[in-house]
Amino acid sequence: MEWNNIVLEQGNGWALLTIQRPQVLNALNRETLEELSDAVDWVAQNEDVRCLIITGAGEKAFVAGADISELRQIESADEAQRLAAKGQALFSKIEELDKPVIMAVNGFALGGGCELAMSGDILIASENAKFGLPEVNLGVIPGFGGTQRLARLVGKATAKYWCLTGEMISAAEAYRLGLVQKVTSPDKLLDEAKRLAEVLAKKAPIAMKYIKRTINQGAETDLQSGLQLEAVCFGLTFDTRDRLEGMDAFLQKRKPEFQGK
Repeated sequence: MEWNNIVLEQGNGWALLTIQRPQVLNALNRETLEELSDAVDWVAQNEDVRCLIITGAGEKAFVAGADISELRQIESADEAQRLAAKGQALFSKIEELDKPVIMAVNGFALGGGCELAMSGDILIASENAKFGLPEVNLGVIPGFGGTQRLARLVGKATAKYWCLTGEMISAAEAYRLGLVQKVTSPDKLLDEAKRLAEVLAKKAPIAMKYIKRTINQGAETDLQSGLQLEAVCFGLTFDTRDRLEGMDAFLQKRKPEFQGK
């Protein structure tokens, strides 16, 4: 498939999706949002892809935010709300994808770029990465899920400070806050993301799907409801061939070969 603003390539059990608008630091416009949505749909339907990596072209920016020149042309609150709903729907699609999503963050991840990064499952950042939700400096608020995901990831107080001040933070600070799971040098970022993707590609796909589902949905409900969901999904994994393969491999002291069935 060919797009104007993104590139999708396949590796050993994974797909690498690169946002490629270097002239505007990979900023997200409407066309890019649509292309990202198409690519995520393709990944969801491709059984050969068991893990998705999302990154930005170059070392200057993962995604520097939404395309301000396009935002400046919005003339009504209704139009802005429709754009926000479109971005939110895309990032929810990424978050709810039945396959692990690794965000490989290089350079600036600001505004919509930070919101995109937070929709992934595992976030690896290069040492030069900078995170922030600076929308307040433009007279608006985060609109692609930033206020909601950030509060759930780092707590309400820290989210308020970050959104109210519009400050940028380093990769090291993002790691300390728990937003980032690993920090690496810029030249090793993609290698580390691909290494991890290949590890995940060998795990049981159905089990990983239910792990994502129980954590994401369980975090939004009370403990007892979450435990009930976990028990249901635990039971569902016992109806799979992968469960038999995994347990037989363990007993036979060999590596399992999961088929996602």
